[in-house]
Amino acid sequence: MSGILAGKRVLVTGVLMESSIAFHTARLAQEQGADVVLTGHGRLSLVERVARRLPRPAPLIELDVRDAGHLETLARRIRENVGADARLDGVVHSIAFAPQDALGGDFLRTGWDSVATALEVSAYSLKALTTACLPLMGERGGAVVGLDFDARTAWPAYDWMGVAKAALESVSRYLARDLGPHGVRCNLVAAGPIRTTAARSIPGFDVFREVWEARSPLDWDVSDPEPAARAVVALLSDWFPRTTGEIVRVDGGVHAVGA
Repeated sequence: MSGILAGKRVLVTGVLMESSIAFHTARLAQEQGADVVLTGHGRLSLVERVARRLPRPAPLIELDVRDAGHLETLARRIRENVGADARLDGVVHSIAFAPQDALGGDFLRTGWDSVATALEVSAYSLKALTTACLPLMGERGGAVVGLDFDARTAWPAYDWMGVAKAALESVSRYLARDLGPHGVRCNLVAAGPIRTTAARSIPGFDVFREVWEARSPLDWDVSDPEPAARAVVALLSDWFPRTTGEIVRVDGGVHAVGA
């Protein structure tokens, strides 16, 4: 099969709904020639149902990034699903979560337990997932791509998830430093607001939509995840062989303009 990911195998996390960037990344990766492996946590039957809408079947492996056992056995379970000689060429990190009291504008009152959860699931998990997959990346190396939201400024209601995204950006840079000798690149795609399941859990999401409507130089459609997914697929490909530690912003240009 032809395409910029022909002959590659890519692990995609976070495919929960058809509206997600992760789902469209998996779809585009298959269309570009990749074999895709999915992971899910919790509602696996829902992930299985959504996965059936992909162009081709994709194995699904349970993965809770807070479960050390899941991480320690991930490489083995991937091999059990796709073959003993299986390797990975790419990993997509589309995992984020913050408890409700860590969002919504009560930043000063959020307790450490909720902050710790947000940081572990949304930032530390990039390192945990990457190191779990590293044994499968082999001598050819590969690419890790995470999904981000611009953390340079404080956004309304985003609160500790914004802090977690800033941590994610830092984790990505350190991974780029330490994975380079293994031939593994690590980059992030900072997407503009997309009306996904995760976005619906953010109080005041419409504020983001209004900001993009007012400031985006390019038209921005909050219901269209494909532009961000295209960037993820491009970074997984060999078209970015010497790019690492980078944040590619797919936000219609909002990051580049003022009020």
